[in-house]
Amino acid sequence: MAKHKEEKTNVMRILDREKIPYTARFYEETQGPARGFKTLAARGASGGICVFEVPAAENLDLKKAARAVGEKSVELLRVAEINAVTGYIRGGCSPVGMKKRYPTVFHRTALDYETIFISGGRIGAQVEVSPQALLDLLGASVADITAE
Repeated sequence: MAKHKEEKTNVMRILDREKIPYTARFYEETQGPARGFKTLAARGASGGICVFEVPAAENLDLKKAARAVGEKSVELLRVAEINAVTGYIRGGCSPVGMKKRYPTVFHRTALDYETIFISGGRIGAQVEVSPQALLDLLGASVADITAE
């Protein structure tokens, strides 16, 4: 049986352009390896958008997240807002290739791994990539932003 070749996503094209090595992974159902990080977009009290990358099995602590981006508070975007703000749909949101560059914070454990998995920009696609390369590309920072 011939292997089905998956189409590159915008995230993959950006990583190619920036010469950042990655491995594309495609799957049928939502899954998250231990090194999987999910993308959460939020709005700060000042009205600005910020992006958080947290381990897939963990929850964002909104107070810690607000401190990490210098806001009084943050609240997650409503599902209806995600596409208009990021250019992605819920479940396929990636910190790479959003409509605009927003302040981005990765949970500190991202740096514990040689590579991590983030969304490839659509449901069913992930990229395995160096967390330091992502931090450099996005101008992102790291902080303890998950709930205990």
